[in-house]
Amino acid sequence: MGLRTRSALTVSPIRRSVKDLIPFLRQFKRLCACLLQRKPFVYRTRETISLHFDLMVVQSEMRRDAPGELLIPYTQTMMGFLLFQPTPRRIAMIGLGGGSLAKYCYAKLPRASILVAEINPRVIALRDEFQVPMDDERFQVVCADGADFVRDESTSFDVLMVDGFDRDGQSPQLCSASFYADCHRRLAPGGLLVVNLVVEDPLLARSIARIRHSFGTAVVVDSEDRTNRIAFARKDATLALADGRLYARLGALEQTHPVGLRCTLQRIRYEQYERVPA
Repeated sequence: MGLRTRSALTVSPIRRSVKDLIPFLRQFKRLCACLLQRKPFVYRTRETISLHFDLMVVQSEMRRDAPGELLIPYTQTMMGFLLFQPTPRRIAMIGLGGGSLAKYCYAKLPRASILVAEINPRVIALRDEFQVPMDDERFQVVCADGADFVRDESTSFDVLMVDGFDRDGQSPQLCSASFYADCHRRLAPGGLLVVNLVVEDPLLARSIARIRHSFGTAVVVDSEDRTNRIAFARKDATLALADGRLYARLGALEQTHPVGLRCTLQRIRYEQYERVPA
């Protein structure tokens, strides 16, 4: 479940007729009711459907005419894990939100099984609104606390994506030192942890330090719109690959993954080789 700050209700009343305003006002009334009840709500425009916990922050967004597209920039950056693990067999996600990443991986990685842990049953109840696939033999959404989820070591994963937010920001239990240690244990050898972090979080530096402590090292890059930072860490291995091999892989991935992988790779390389360590 992502986090992107912006006004959720940008409208142009002057350009709207009275007839246009009636459904808008009805929708606004429903949103206010959800706010009073502290419930997640869906906001609809002609082009998009978005998930919110308040009026100013977009948790997830979907284009009506392209529901499988990754619309919010940080979600595209998170898919940078493909550069280092292009054919994962088992993917786990913490945080469902509008299901953007879950839908994308389900459609674009047909050989992967996907298990999503979402703590809020009200979010899960909105899955049909965002065309999240039904559970089947390789896709499942469970109602569970992400911190409890990673403590269960019955199954290991090739990729673990952490994108867990509520109305107050990133859940504290999903950025503790013990949580990241559990993430390390839950991953298969060479498995990748991918964490969505918010630039404005006052505890951002502490979260990054904890990831690096658990994994030995991590590469942290900005999303394209610079509102989020994405941390990549690999279990018992670095993210370093020969440039020739990496760019050859990039060329193949770009044929089927239109998610800005080239830009993500450039930011990763900058962090790895050009930035002077603090």
